[in-house]
Amino acid sequence: MADDEREPDPRFTLANERTFLAWGRTALALVAAGLAITQLLPPFPGIDWGRRALGVPLILLGAVVAVGGYLDWARAQRALRFGRPLPPTRLPQVITVVVAAECLLAAALVVFAPADHG
Repeated sequence: MADDEREPDPRFTLANERTFLAWGRTALALVAAGLAITQLLPPFPGIDWGRRALGVPLILLGAVVAVGGYLDWARAQRALRFGRPLPPTRLPQVITVVVAAECLLAAALVVFAPADHG
């Protein structure tokens, strides 16, 4: 260990780990939602690309959250070991922007898809 590095309080280390695991669950949920949309959602009438346009960004966001969650965990663990403030994370903003864009796209697909009269 470096001179200024110290073993952090186990409670903080375990809290950091729980946060990392929460990011992992969020990533898996995003991937599962994206796969469900692309594979199980009925197609939008007249818009063949609609399911992929909704599902693929969620799958990609899941990958970003998985990697970002690990990087956040590592930065926080390093800060704990050196007694520095915890670094900020951008993951909540990224998720918010992508999910809001997905909502707008979903609304547009529902509104502008021709009615399916069976």
